[in-house]
Amino acid sequence: MTLTPEAPTTQQSAPAAGASAAGGTAPARARNRQTNEFFELSQQVKDLGLMERGATAYIGRAIVLVSAFAAAGALLVVLGDSWWQLALAVVFGVLFTQAAFLSHDAAHQQVFSTGKSNEWLARIVGNLVVGMSYGWWVKKHGKHHAQPNVIGKDGDIAPGTLAFVPEDAAQRTGIAKWFARRQGWFFFPILVFFGFVLHYQAVHTVVRTPKLKRRGVEAVFLAVRLIGYPALVIWLLGPVVGIAFLVVQVAVFGVYMGASFAPNHKGMPLIPKDADVDFLRRQILTSRNISGGRIADWAMGGLNYQIEHHLFPRMASPNLHKVKPLVEQFCAERGITYTETGILQSYGIVIRYLNRVGLGYSDPMDCPVAAQFRPRSTVLG
Repeated sequence: MTLTPEAPTTQQSAPAAGASAAGGTAPARARNRQTNEFFELSQQVKDLGLMERGATAYIGRAIVLVSAFAAAGALLVVLGDSWWQLALAVVFGVLFTQAAFLSHDAAHQQVFSTGKSNEWLARIVGNLVVGMSYGWWVKKHGKHHAQPNVIGKDGDIAPGTLAFVPEDAAQRTGIAKWFARRQGWFFFPILVFFGFVLHYQAVHTVVRTPKLKRRGVEAVFLAVRLIGYPALVIWLLGPVVGIAFLVVQVAVFGVYMGASFAPNHKGMPLIPKDADVDFLRRQILTSRNISGGRIADWAMGGLNYQIEHHLFPRMASPNLHKVKPLVEQFCAERGITYTETGILQSYGIVIRYLNRVGLGYSDPMDCPVAAQFRPRSTVLG
């Protein structure tokens, strides 16, 4: 089931998957054309040197982040048992989120030239600094990148506290149904608890996931971060101010993380599980960029270039703004929808989208983009 995307676009709908080409059946010709299109775009990007790993580009970012943590840590000690620490807790929440962005890039193999170096950077920053499991993130995020907004395959739209697919909302009864009908309004308040959920998922992954790579390392890193860090804060600030500090810090971390990731796909077309959509269109049509220049680049850690990131997940985030004009032109020449909007507008889209899902939007197949890729057995729109 799919919903009509509300986001403004720079181009209109994509061409149908069965467009003609020389030789072969229509589906085969379409697949060959689509494969060639992505190869052409990839080659242009490689020729410009934009796929080179970005270790040097991350040096300044790492220096600023380490310096900021050091300064915040010094203030933590100097202020002591003071309610001014709650303001500092907000700063720590922001810094932990920025560290999560760095871990995200390393997990995507963007920083160093070798996979092992990237893996260790992601594991150290993710587990030891942020308090998130690298193993959990790689597994979950990898599936998302392979099948963004594909019903039944993308864990980011799996049913949970919120329903992202109308069928899931329709199955709810009682208080759950009442909540689903208003879930858009609850979205940002719920993010206050998102940081706690991420920490819980980290522990759950280490304890329960079978065959987790380097389980012992992750366990030690998480113990230092999730036990040692809170203990140190409470020892420095006292139990009352210390616990208040930790609650505020984790709440800010959760809101910041959720507010950075949610605009990228929520409210964009959902793809039926058995629909035949090529890689290039699957990534572009389900992703939304966020405008805002360098401020947005810093605030969202490069996630504001979600289309480019999904097309080239190993591209160093500092290069994403460089490839954006090329991707826009590529889409315009082929009539492929390229979606971009402002951050506040995207939040409005997400809220309205969630409320429409909860209300059981009654005409699910009217999305002209998604309708093109419905299975032939159910007749394409």
